[in-house]
Amino acid sequence: MDKDTRETFWKAFEDSPFIMMRLEGSSEHAEPMTAQLDRDAHHAIWFFLKRDNRIAAGGEAMGQVATKGHDVFACISGVLVEENDQSIREKQWNTVVESWFPNGKTDPEVLMLRFDIKDSEVWTADMSIKGKFKMLTGIPVKPSEAGEHATGPV
Repeated sequence: MDKDTRETFWKAFEDSPFIMMRLEGSSEHAEPMTAQLDRDAHHAIWFFLKRDNRIAAGGEAMGQVATKGHDVFACISGVLVEENDQSIREKQWNTVVESWFPNGKTDPEVLMLRFDIKDSEVWTADMSIKGKFKMLTGIPVKPSEAGEHATGPV
């Protein structure tokens, strides 16, 4: 994946850190999770959740991202594993997380998972005024006018 697409993805994801997560092979639907991001770790995403959550078992998983401005979309595959590094748990804990888990970070029912990213497909929409006009008026938009598409690790 090229550097510009990678940077566009991470910036948009940081501004809107929500991802629909689902375990591979599960018959259950994906559910929205708030990603805990680390600028220095573009190979992983973390989540706090209850131990009885449908993705708590971990394993092969897939996440879908559609950012706030609908200018970046991504499908990310990887593996969910329990994060046992206490320093990462401390670093990622914040008031937003605490609002979901009022018994605090030492609550034994609160689990932290790390999503180790294996592969991704990212679409960025960066249409010009001309392209937006075409969409509004029904004039065909060429793929080259719609944005970028890239595959590979983010």
